[in-house]
Amino acid sequence: MKIAVYPGSFDPCTNGHLDVIKRASGLVDKLVVAVLTNSSKQPLFSADERASMLRLVTKDLDNVEVAVFSGLLVDYMKKINSRIIIKGIRAVSDFEYEFQMALTNRTLYEDVETLFLHTSKDYMFLSSSIVKEIAGYGGNLSGLVPNDLIPIIRGRYENPEC
Repeated sequence: MKIAVYPGSFDPCTNGHLDVIKRASGLVDKLVVAVLTNSSKQPLFSADERASMLRLVTKDLDNVEVAVFSGLLVDYMKKINSRIIIKGIRAVSDFEYEFQMALTNRTLYEDVETLFLHTSKDYMFLSSSIVKEIAGYGGNLSGLVPNDLIPIIRGRYENPEC
């Protein structure tokens, strides 16, 4: 069974992320969307909230599983018996960083392969940071994030203590 891992913070999940998830799920037997907990970042949503949102928007994809992990990605991959990392690429600047990470992961786990999927041209500009900025100013999120997530994101800005 070919198991791939698509790691990220997904804070929040964008239509660009969902595009990569859908396309990657067609390439492997099982795709694990792995939500990273990173103590050095201050996310808008907790890791469990991000995982819950991802489960909501991937519920119709039978071979997609959502998990939360911390620590080294390669350690998590060994734990679930995966050798394939999926990374979405929007621009050359993404590639430079992700290529460095791919080489590092390969050094730490020689059996790992990183597959780069370019984002659809419709989402090349899109990032979670842009979504948060737009949402923070009350802007229109339609077309940027899955429709099911719009009220959740809006709610976070209306009730920031949640």
